[in-house]
Amino acid sequence: MALRLDGIAVAASIKQNLRSRVAKLAEQGIYPGLGTLLVGEDPASARYVAGKHKDCAEVGIQSLRRDLPADADAEQIKAAVMEFNEDPACTGFIVQLPLPKGVDANAIIDCIDPAKDADGMHPYNLGELVLHPKGELHTPLPCTPRGVIELLNSYDIDLAGKRVCVLGRGITIGRTIGLLLTRNDVNATVTLCHTGTVDAQRHLREAEVIIAATGRAGIVSADDVAPGAVLVDVGVSRVQDPQSGKWHITGDIDPAAREQAFAYTPNPGGVGPMTRAMLLSNVVEIAERANT
Repeated sequence: MALRLDGIAVAASIKQNLRSRVAKLAEQGIYPGLGTLLVGEDPASARYVAGKHKDCAEVGIQSLRRDLPADADAEQIKAAVMEFNEDPACTGFIVQLPLPKGVDANAIIDCIDPAKDADGMHPYNLGELVLHPKGELHTPLPCTPRGVIELLNSYDIDLAGKRVCVLGRGITIGRTIGLLLTRNDVNATVTLCHTGTVDAQRHLREAEVIIAATGRAGIVSADDVAPGAVLVDVGVSRVQDPQSGKWHITGDIDPAAREQAFAYTPNPGGVGPMTRAMLLSNVVEIAERANT
């Protein structure tokens, strides 16, 4: 039976550690604060932001929330970003994506103070990750890629020398996780597959670790998976049951593929909780670095 990599349990352990670190900071008069900027009323984004503030309450991080109407223009959004940049109570913050049509998300992210980039997705911080493949990093790391590696580490899954196939080239993980996987302290060999890849199934079958992040339900079938592979399912899709008509969340990897895997992440309950835990970790680490 394949090993189930429980992101909920591992995230809970990380939060417990963060609680003690936040309490230690409080003893020194330092109170980490996470800011969120939500534009519009997208239900999924609203739930996600609410979940982040719930996480903050669990570990003692202060919450700073700013909501703007769906018709907010780029200048109004940039003004809200600048307010967080200048607010001493805000240790780090995120701009919840997607933004309304017509607003350049990259231009908004560029306005974030890199030192307060809780998502670790500012171009400066990604550039630091590119420039420093070894040694300790002193900038925030992208949350989802970091969460994947932390989850695998927590189950003693060694990636050194492993052939890793990443499916999908989105900025959240596909294009960024290779930067972490190929650092000297991880030392994996990475193949990135996307819509332009010829015979992606061959790359999947040759991989010892598959990280699927396309948002296409069941795109990785049992036939695409080598025996003993580690399956990391990041993609999220809402699928309607043809019989009941109910909608449910499912991942990129067909559950049938787990039968021949060594380990797998459930979806939901795998990478998602780890992403949120890494967001909190980034905020606490920013506060700790500022105090050294």
